[in-house]
Amino acid sequence: MRAHERLLRYVRFDTASSEASESCPSTPGQLILARALVEEMLEMGIEDARMDGYGYVYGSIPATAEGIPTIGLIAHMDTVDDVPASPVNARIVERYDGGAVRLECGDPLDPADFPELERRRGKDLIVTNGRTLLGADDKAGIAEILTACERILERPVPHGRICVGFTPDEEIGRGADHFDIPGFGADFAYTVDGDELGGIEYENFNAASAAVEFRGRSVHPGTAKGRMINAALLAMEYNALLPEAERPENTEGYEGFYHLTGMSGDVESARLNYILRDHNRAKLEEKKANMLRARDRINERYGSGSCACELTDSYSNMREVIELHPGVLRRAEAAYRAAGIEPFSAPIRGGTDGARLSFEGLPCPNLATGGMNFHGRFECIAVQDMDAMVEVLYNLLTLKSDA
Repeated sequence: MRAHERLLRYVRFDTASSEASESCPSTPGQLILARALVEEMLEMGIEDARMDGYGYVYGSIPATAEGIPTIGLIAHMDTVDDVPASPVNARIVERYDGGAVRLECGDPLDPADFPELERRRGKDLIVTNGRTLLGADDKAGIAEILTACERILERPVPHGRICVGFTPDEEIGRGADHFDIPGFGADFAYTVDGDELGGIEYENFNAASAAVEFRGRSVHPGTAKGRMINAALLAMEYNALLPEAERPENTEGYEGFYHLTGMSGDVESARLNYILRDHNRAKLEEKKANMLRARDRINERYGSGSCACELTDSYSNMREVIELHPGVLRRAEAAYRAAGIEPFSAPIRGGTDGARLSFEGLPCPNLATGGMNFHGRFECIAVQDMDAMVEVLYNLLTLKSDA
């Protein structure tokens, strides 16, 4: 079976995760897909395929040769709920001609908006009807991993032990919460959750969150002069103290940001929620200090207790761990080159399960899936790019060395 055929089956499962839920997995659809994956893995010959009590799926293929490390491959089962996630109605645009693709909803998938489409010219493009996301993030990763495993099981090729793991709730930052690293058993691993072919991602943001609370004083507006303190306006003033140039919409590459993710309030009380990101730890610490300086400015002007700011660290840049294991990167580079793809590295402008797993003892950079426009209605992926990633993963698992 080809990888895209698996993907077209998996996207029928509604696996959007939910931050509002405290269960694991956060939504029942993920359990349904997990059970289906276990069944498929058993049918393929992955005899120890199983799902644990948290909805994580594990399995392994025994080694057929000595001297090859135990390698893990990981992908996540959930999708975001930022846009409608079901029902997914996917179709294949054969031999994409480089022009705008008219989706069923009437909107165009246009290279004028998405120039990455030019690199898919001549390929068969999997798209949605424009009303939901596709779910290639990260069901394409699952499909590519299992297709590579199937190829290995069908061919008498020397390889080390292969470990496979599929996680729930990655999109809400919980994918590594219950990952069983000792039980997984890999020397190192790769998440298959990126986009452009050739990508090897081992630098992610250092991350923190901030909850900023404002306390006001309500007075009848007719007699409010000199007495009313409007908490909602304090919140607006606070946000104005943060650098406009360092918002997500104004940054790229290694540039960090302050991102206002939520706001609520009235005259009596208000709240702002932020996430803070920077690849450089010192710069993240400066952003956190700047949040506190803005708090102090509000309190100096309106009185002690008018503003409170709670900062919480989330995750760290895995580069400091991965650089201690250069062979993990060399193996990925060699796997790409053996498939005729030139590897490249770029910073992840986000987080990844691999970051937490790396700091917990499992070095785990991220590899491509070939998809594009993740987390939106214009998400798509080329059939041939999925085939290419299957070859890359096959090479990754069967190389005798990382040279």
